[in-house]
Amino acid sequence: MKLARRRFLHLAAGAAALLGTPRIARAQAYPTRPVRIIVGFPAGGSNDLHARVIAEWLSKHLGRSFIVENRPGAAGNIGAEAVVRAAPDGYTLHLCGSTELRNEILYTDIKFSFMRDLAPVASLTLNPQVLVVHPSFSARSVPELIAIAKANPDAMTVASPGVGSSPHVSWELFRSMTGAKMLHVPYRGGALALTDLLGQQVQVYFSTIADAMEYIKADKLRALAVTGAKRAPPLPDVPTIGEFVPGYEAVGWLGIAAPKDTPVAIIETLNKAINAGLADPKIKQTMVDWGEIVFAGSPAEFGKFMAAENEKWGKVIRAANIKL
Repeated sequence: MKLARRRFLHLAAGAAALLGTPRIARAQAYPTRPVRIIVGFPAGGSNDLHARVIAEWLSKHLGRSFIVENRPGAAGNIGAEAVVRAAPDGYTLHLCGSTELRNEILYTDIKFSFMRDLAPVASLTLNPQVLVVHPSFSARSVPELIAIAKANPDAMTVASPGVGSSPHVSWELFRSMTGAKMLHVPYRGGALALTDLLGQQVQVYFSTIADAMEYIKADKLRALAVTGAKRAPPLPDVPTIGEFVPGYEAVGWLGIAAPKDTPVAIIETLNKAINAGLADPKIKQTMVDWGEIVFAGSPAEFGKFMAAENEKWGKVIRAANIKL
């Protein structure tokens, strides 16, 4: 992106300014036609819902239609590759997140690089999870859970929606930092994992706050801690894991990316408009209701964040020898 910026400035100021003018003009006029936001998961899911909120805002704010297009399959890889192969003109965007980032580490047969082939546009939300157990389970705090797990290695079970999922890697980070040993039970989706936790078939689960909230309020699940660096607004009385395990933090995230070499001026236009949307009280409250934290910033800040996440989870995945 720095190279693109230098090229842009050079064309604007140097002898090649006339050649750069049409591209600059197009960037300034952007958008002049409908824009696609590709989502790598089915309609109705979390990624899709976020994409539709942002698409509606951008359509109103920038005066052109932003259309959500679902390209589900291969844990988001089909949608991501469609964006990577698209023209870098700002008319194909990607609603992406921590899942797509981990895919680059987990899958060995991907024909593109999430980190190299996409340009960060705008971060949207951070999505902390909540560590929950059944109310009948003896542990009432994170230290008690760790003590039980250490005293009875692999006697307890920790569920996840699947190998390599956010709850799975969150557990692996927890295990590596505490020495707690539990048997990992991967399911085909979070709904099945949550159902078996409610039915006491498994003991522990790192759930999204949105999925677990109604059960926590109804005392059908006990929340031991949240995984973010700070306490979550929907669960203000629930401590963070980091309060007991210093340095622990595990959050999902969502953002908007574009094909690499998308003009800097277009990325900046989108970033400014998206950040204005994230500051809108209605949108902000929607995110809070979903158990999330608004995460606005510049494209450079988003890129730096993704690079740090890639390094962090790469180490966790390789250390745990997680393979698909």
